[in-house]
Amino acid sequence: MHRCLFFPALLVAVALTLASGDPSIDPRLSKASRFAERNGWIQVHLEGLPGEIGFQHGFLLADEIEDTVKVVSAEFAHDEKRDWAFFRDTARDVFWPHVEEQYRAELSGIVEGLKARGSKLDLWDIVALNSWTEVTYYTKQLNRKTGGTANRCSAFVATGSYTADGRVVIGHNNWTTYADGERWNIVFDIVPSSGYHILMDGMAGLIHSGDDFGMNSAGILITETTIAEFNGFDANGVPEFVRARKAMQYAASIDDFARIMEEGNNGGYANNWLIADRNTGEIADLELGLKNVNLERTRDGFFVGSNFPINPQLIREETTFKTGDAGNSANARHTRWLELMEENRGKIDVAAGQRFLADHYDTFAKKVQPSERTLCGHADLSPRGVADWLQPYAPAGAVQNKVTSAALAAKMSFTAALGHACGRDFHSAAHLAKHPEYAWYGQILGDMDAKPWTEFQAK
Repeated sequence: MHRCLFFPALLVAVALTLASGDPSIDPRLSKASRFAERNGWIQVHLEGLPGEIGFQHGFLLADEIEDTVKVVSAEFAHDEKRDWAFFRDTARDVFWPHVEEQYRAELSGIVEGLKARGSKLDLWDIVALNSWTEVTYYTKQLNRKTGGTANRCSAFVATGSYTADGRVVIGHNNWTTYADGERWNIVFDIVPSSGYHILMDGMAGLIHSGDDFGMNSAGILITETTIAEFNGFDANGVPEFVRARKAMQYAASIDDFARIMEEGNNGGYANNWLIADRNTGEIADLELGLKNVNLERTRDGFFVGSNFPINPQLIREETTFKTGDAGNSANARHTRWLELMEENRGKIDVAAGQRFLADHYDTFAKKVQPSERTLCGHADLSPRGVADWLQPYAPAGAVQNKVTSAALAAKMSFTAALGHACGRDFHSAAHLAKHPEYAWYGQILGDMDAKPWTEFQAK
């Protein structure tokens, strides 16, 4: 495993400011840094007041934000049959009125940082980007559609007799299209003026993790998987991207995290949240529907996520999920998680978590066969789609992976690997030649090579 701890900062802030012809260095950049890229990951340190953190973010990641907006807007146009102007308007009219002041300041700061780099992106572009994981819940409501919420991600958290040292271990892989997934490569190290120090993965331009893996200096570790086939959205609620960031920043306990996520819940990006307290060894599963909220917790056991809804009432009232379909990705992966947890009881550590996220055993086919039914998801190899975004042979699946433990988290550190944890590379030209129905991806779909596991630590 390669380690990525403290490498000299690239002094990007200084170099880019001087390159722009401005000999003065903006004081808002004095505490920020962008580190040398390691195995595809870009780590940035952001620190200060909300507006300062935003400015640093927009300035240091301007090129990446421009690129991400291009990709997300192209995918929205294809999948939702709506232009980017619609999502900008939705960001302004539906999401922005419910964004609290500190995050308005941070979002506005991102735009200021972008403008300092010559970008023409504005506030509504950035708010639209931040809401992209939940806006489809709103459009489904507009279109009076049910079902079809994407299966995204596999995750676990274990503690007590299930782990090698009796302490917490947590892991997650992010499932999405390879086009936007290859851009999910930022490690955010954020020291806000209020709240706790945060270390999380994410995409350039997002104030939250988005795929939601991270920790704070109070000892709270979190991740999640979406609830499959979920229906429900409250346009008068607080955006999920605001609540997720606030919970990461201010939660000092499992109860804090659950309370912040539930307050003003809009139902957007409805998730099963896996939470751990590294100080106490307690773990929890927060199944956060719009109407039904369920919190389970233990100090000796595990919780797993594979987009599998748990509570029968939530399944009945808020989803169209079929629990009896063993060939469904969420069901097959849930079965595999249960097998792995019991087979590895007392042995789960970071290395085991990394192996789990590379697993290719298909419980439906009863053989090793990478597909959308395996924990290391490969929709591009699967003739059977399982959701609106995951059609047969879609260039999509597991795009990056993270695992950490109580010991690593105590020093604000986690391990991460871009691409498929199994080591399989994706080559876009060959795939598009074989499946021309995806030719619309064009220039936004690149190759996605599997990178080695790398350790990242907060500054």
